[in-house]
Amino acid sequence: MATVMFLNPGFPAEMPFFVAGLAEVGATVVGVGDMPKEALPERCRRALSNYIRIRSLFDEEGAFREIVSEVHEAGVRFDRIETLWEPLVMLAARLRQALGVPGLTPQQALPFRDKELMKQKLDAAGIRTPRHSSCSDEASIRAAAERIGYPLMIKPIDGAGSADTHRVNDASELGGVIRAVRHVPVVSVEEFVCGREYTFDAICAGGRPLYYNIAWYRPRPLIARTVEWISPQVVALRNPDQPELAAGRAMGFAVLKALEFEAGYTHMEWYLKDDGEVVFGEIGARVGGARLVDQMNYSVDADLFRGWAEAVCFGTLSQPIRRRYNVAVIFKRAQGEGRIARITGLASYLARFGQHVAVLDLLGVGEHRRNWLQTLISDGYAIVRHPNLETCLAMADRFGTDVQLFAE
Repeated sequence: MATVMFLNPGFPAEMPFFVAGLAEVGATVVGVGDMPKEALPERCRRALSNYIRIRSLFDEEGAFREIVSEVHEAGVRFDRIETLWEPLVMLAARLRQALGVPGLTPQQALPFRDKELMKQKLDAAGIRTPRHSSCSDEASIRAAAERIGYPLMIKPIDGAGSADTHRVNDASELGGVIRAVRHVPVVSVEEFVCGREYTFDAICAGGRPLYYNIAWYRPRPLIARTVEWISPQVVALRNPDQPELAAGRAMGFAVLKALEFEAGYTHMEWYLKDDGEVVFGEIGARVGGARLVDQMNYSVDADLFRGWAEAVCFGTLSQPIRRRYNVAVIFKRAQGEGRIARITGLASYLARFGQHVAVLDLLGVGEHRRNWLQTLISDGYAIVRHPNLETCLAMADRFGTDVQLFAE
């Protein structure tokens, strides 16, 4: 039986499902976090054999010392130390090294957190990355922009998602973006790659993928996160082995090898240009957020929360993977401000497409709308699935246009 330390088991929202997966495959799970145990979701509490509460997970040095001291005092030996949340990747790596636990070391984990180092390693491996430079002041940003050319992207070297990420079309826009990222200590200035944007998601064990998924962003996240009226979609594709995606799939395998990833989930983003060239975007040593695992589960009719647990504990994935459906998640943003006053178009949509709706989770009338700039989930979402891609996309588009939430 494996004994697993899991960092921050109660957040983000998907984490309790991974903790439950570990318990279901027979692991003894010790959670570590800074929230009271009583505040953890019930699913999480049931799956934990023990819980260590520390002062703060965001004080990495303090958290490291507290956890190592607790483990030494208890005399517990761990087989795995896991986290699936971006800010804790380095802490988990340091704990593995200090406690003699297999998995990513700090040296191996750092490229997953430092976008510049990440791209340097992949450049050395012959993988096409955007032209890039790491910058920490206005002068270096302007010099990099001149060298790389426009359009370009500016984003944190250790960021996740599209937070503090900006497209710069020409020199006239650069000053405003520099002011907008002044609070970010180090940014990556890189070539803006025109093309469609995809993911390459993998569950690995023993340094090789046991399962992989390719999802398509509609539209690209940078657009989706800056235009409020859009209902963003992510589409997990039934056939990631189709010829059009072959170069991106091969890149995904090559990236994992170059970065020496051993076991667990990874979430990579890449671009397919109109001329067929594929370009790496970035990768995290974590699972994709915004219900991506739910999408993958509905695509293959499996439990990939449990599949991940089996992979990291025992190096296997015993569930059969049957690629049956294209699966789209569509995120909705209410019009107006305040509380949800009405929802239109939902009844007619469900009457027509209800049999293909796997999940419907919208804010109800009377609930306060969320800040769409701070959460991709926004004011709710639907997950639809269908074996035929064109039909799946049409249903996703209709949910985006026909179902509307209004706040007052």
